[in-house]
Amino acid sequence: MAASMTGRSIRWGKLAWRELSTVAITIFGLLLVTFVIARVIPIDPVLAVVGDNAKADVYDAARAVLGLDKPLWQQFAVYVGKVFSGDLGKSVLTSNLVVDDIKRVFPATLELATLGTLIGVALGIPLGVLAAVYQGRWPDQIARVVGLFGYSIPVFWIGLMGLLLFYAKLGWVGGPGRIGVAYQDFVTPMTGVLMIDAAIQGEWEAFWDAWSHLILPSAVLGLFSLAYISRMARSFMITELQQQYVIAARVKGMSEFRVIWRHALRNAFVPLITVIALSYAHLLEGSVLTETIFAWPGLGRYITNSLLNADMNAVLGGTLVVGAVFIGVNLLSDILGRLVDPRTR
Repeated sequence: MAASMTGRSIRWGKLAWRELSTVAITIFGLLLVTFVIARVIPIDPVLAVVGDNAKADVYDAARAVLGLDKPLWQQFAVYVGKVFSGDLGKSVLTSNLVVDDIKRVFPATLELATLGTLIGVALGIPLGVLAAVYQGRWPDQIARVVGLFGYSIPVFWIGLMGLLLFYAKLGWVGGPGRIGVAYQDFVTPMTGVLMIDAAIQGEWEAFWDAWSHLILPSAVLGLFSLAYISRMARSFMITELQQQYVIAARVKGMSEFRVIWRHALRNAFVPLITVIALSYAHLLEGSVLTETIFAWPGLGRYITNSLLNADMNAVLGGTLVVGAVFIGVNLLSDILGRLVDPRTR
């Protein structure tokens, strides 16, 4: 018994070490890439601070303050040290610390991406399962059309048509922005997620107004998530339905519902976890067009505005957050996959 526990501890220790090593290498690569981008991109961060008409001595002094007069390896070491201490620099555009700006805009993207992913999962998995079960028949054709629509139609067109129909014509949803002007000061920021803050403070009118603004852009993102998830669910389910255990279960007289939804889908759900995680990470990085069309104050819009204004501290800070999101979500999907399927441990 003791030997078994010791062996299990060693296996888990090796697994944890391997995962941590992979994460550490990935983070180092992310830092290196963002550092190189900052040095290669044809934008002078010194001019962004002092202006185009600054004198040579002012320019040189600012360059020294920013540490750009040091060798590259020293600049990289300083950059890594600042990142790990939580210092991403100061935004030229907003005059705030980049960390504070990201804390302000990221919850808006989190709110948008979470609901979009939930829509994609709630509709995409059943659609993919039905398409696999009725392969080549009308449910499969519907799934193909939905997937083709989600992949092919430009997001800006769907967003604009959605605003025209559901906001301007029917008045079913709120317009651009995260909340109506009348409710701007009703909710005190606590978690940063507007609907949660409104619910905590009992501001239910502001809650429903925020919901009316959230549902349409989330549905636009959810359409693309749905197309991706349904396609992958269909592929995984077709593979599982051809396995011997499914044939054996049917021979034993097990109901078709139980075979499909409790056995085949359970096994297909292991790779689906990774698919859902990647879809969520893509939405969390900030859908630039969606946030621009709906005037949504999220991370994607923040990075885009910063890039257009040569605010490199903000661009690199946002890029690091996007990379960290992908690393974290991938790690979480690996852990969940091992918990759901003991064969992968």
